[in-house]
Amino acid sequence: MQDFAKILEMAEKYKDDMTKFLRDMVRIPSESCDEEKVVLRIKEEMEKVGFDKVEIDPMGNIHGTIGHGKRLIAYDAHIDTVGIGNRDNWEYDPYEGYEDDEIIVGRGTSDQEGGMASMVYAGKIIKDLGLEDDYTLVMVGSVQEEDCDGLCWQYIIKEMDLKPEFVISTEPTDGGIYRGQRGRMEIKVSVDGVSSHGSAPERGDNAIFKMAPILQELEELHKNLITDDFLGKGSLTVSEIFSTSPSRCAVSDGCSISVDRRLTKGEDKEYAMNQIAELPSAKKAGAKVEMYVYDEPSYTGLVYPTDCYFPSWVVEEDDESVQAVADTYKKLFDKDPRIDKWTFSTNGVSITGLFGIPTVGFGPGAEAQAHAPNEKTWKEDLVRCAALYAALPKVYLSRT
Repeated sequence: MQDFAKILEMAEKYKDDMTKFLRDMVRIPSESCDEEKVVLRIKEEMEKVGFDKVEIDPMGNIHGTIGHGKRLIAYDAHIDTVGIGNRDNWEYDPYEGYEDDEIIVGRGTSDQEGGMASMVYAGKIIKDLGLEDDYTLVMVGSVQEEDCDGLCWQYIIKEMDLKPEFVISTEPTDGGIYRGQRGRMEIKVSVDGVSSHGSAPERGDNAIFKMAPILQELEELHKNLITDDFLGKGSLTVSEIFSTSPSRCAVSDGCSISVDRRLTKGEDKEYAMNQIAELPSAKKAGAKVEMYVYDEPSYTGLVYPTDCYFPSWVVEEDDESVQAVADTYKKLFDKDPRIDKWTFSTNGVSITGLFGIPTVGFGPGAEAQAHAPNEKTWKEDLVRCAALYAALPKVYLSRT
């Protein structure tokens, strides 16, 4: 029988260590495709606290292993961040950050290097309290999530053959347990025109004008997308527009737009692309509708191309993975958890959406802090998450 009070006591004991580790990670700029230095810092901490094995795979993801049992469980924290945006919007240096008794400020604190700090010290608590059992726990620090969510786990599952019974995502969950999210797609819509001199536009065929009614119909399409009771409504927005022309004194001969499409339950890539292709304006203009492909090299130089399609996913509330997390939460904190979903997208798009392995979210920080200036997380969140991550494997084994 686990001593849950002792686990909480140990997590509180390591609050300062987690804070220092998180602030060290924040000080290392680690945008997508430039994570090598923060990965090496994580490797140092995993080795210091006594992980059984620490490896960096060919893509650059770091895998820290605790235990040698037959049951395989994984935890995931993506350790890349977005940029800082307008520096004038930050009250503190986004990389040096700031802390007081309650919060830690800096880029990546909530999204989501805080999850890595809690994971690593959960490993130390497991070692300190002898909580190993017939399980192997692999804690992954994954790369390129901000650029292409789920790419890392496509690689990990298909190329590294890591197929756990379930995965805990340590993305921020505002204190709740999350079991799903809408999916998303990055779609490109293009129309061709014919250039002519700007003084005689009637001689050409202006691609920008041909795109205009498509934009209007997309705006209307957004209002009529389907809704799911749990995940909510599908959505779309036009995020970018590009055009080509021989000069500023000529009719445009090409126009393209990028569409950010959020997919609710029941929507997939064919459905979403056909909706656009079948718009009257798109058919009239002969528009080409296609998915973007992500093929940027990781910091190791590895290129692993994938379509920019990230399916929606839901793990049923009665699934043993969700129930084990809820049971652990109750045993530690003596109250019922809030079980909900993410607004944004996570690596679960691959883990669950493509491969059917359950993903359950429980992570320090808040969704609203993601990508925001003056991003922050809470020290008590780090403590609570470390405790739950340490206690969960044995609870899960006892239930299954």
